[in-house]
Amino acid sequence: MHIKPQIRILAIDDSPLIKEEVTIIGAFFRGGRQLDGILRSEITKDGMDATAAIVRMVRGSKYYSQIRVIMLDGVTYAGFNPVDINELFNETKIPVIVFMRSCPDFESIRLALKHLSESEERWEIIRRAGKIYKIIQENPVYIQFCGIDKESAIEIVRITSMHSNIPEPLRVAHLIATGVVLGESAGKA
Repeated sequence: MHIKPQIRILAIDDSPLIKEEVTIIGAFFRGGRQLDGILRSEITKDGMDATAAIVRMVRGSKYYSQIRVIMLDGVTYAGFNPVDINELFNETKIPVIVFMRSCPDFESIRLALKHLSESEERWEIIRRAGKIYKIIQENPVYIQFCGIDKESAIEIVRITSMHSNIPEPLRVAHLIATGVVLGESAGKA
């Protein structure tokens, strides 16, 4: 995949879990440098509606035809509301990159899921996200992807991680999501 410096990316992060309905924010970026728009939706804390809500948010957006990559901060939002990245790709036809600052502790996740309804379905969605790849840099990070090759996914993460090891579009989505819900941004992206 040829990666243009001004590739259009929609990065999505969730707000703090202070109520049952959790705000998710999409930051629409041109490369890693320019914020061009914001999308907003709601999902249920520990629900099963994250994938459908993101698909609706993306496909209903005026930016839909311009988005070349969807970037997620992990595969679970609003607690343990899993995003099926394969379904997200199939429904939008936009490649998906999942970014993680650390490798997930799958044993702990599996144990936590046992306390929720549809625990096996949640686990299967998380498992289907596929192999996790470590990106070696000063502070290693991890990715999963769908609809894009490994080298292109790594390149997109690198060109958008300008101020830290976190891609700028995800960092901004996080700041906006926390600021909207808490009144000011807080915490690490």
